[in-house]
Amino acid sequence: MAKLQNCLQNACIYVGTYRKYNNSSLYGKWLNLSDYSDYDELLTAMYELHFDESDPEFMFQDYEAPKFFINQGLISECHISKDIYEIAEKINDSDLDFDIIEAYVDCRGNYFQNIQGLLDEVSESYSGEHNSDEDFVQEMLEQDGSIPENLPSYIYIDWTSTARHLMYDYSTSNGYYFRN
Repeated sequence: MAKLQNCLQNACIYVGTYRKYNNSSLYGKWLNLSDYSDYDELLTAMYELHFDESDPEFMFQDYEAPKFFINQGLISECHISKDIYEIAEKINDSDLDFDIIEAYVDCRGNYFQNIQGLLDEVSESYSGEHNSDEDFVQEMLEQDGSIPENLPSYIYIDWTSTARHLMYDYSTSNGYYFRN
């Protein structure tokens, strides 16, 4: 299996153990999740790191990961889900940019147990990336033909008011727009 890069490339954990911590030792090591192809390979590396304990209880004294993985409960101080690599692989295999997925979850504020369902929802509701609500609404209305091409130059559209009205049907995060 190839090493996962994309959405796990900035994910890392500092792996210590509770026994060492309780004995006033912070001994451990930073492990980059993208250096391992799956959870079992990561687990093997953690056991090798703490070979001096017969049954180490791992403690992630610090971790850095995309907000998505933290909010989905896939990584925390005392837990890393065995599903994290499978979920990352599904995300990497999708046609979606990871930033778009994170923006969607930020808009919805939900916990998603079914990653494929989440990816389908994002695909169905994603409406593009824009600098402002006004830019988004103007492009949307121009593309769907709501604004005639031969609109006289003396007619002005109040894009701020139009956007405020139409944005009730859309959500946005970090410049990404989604149909509600």
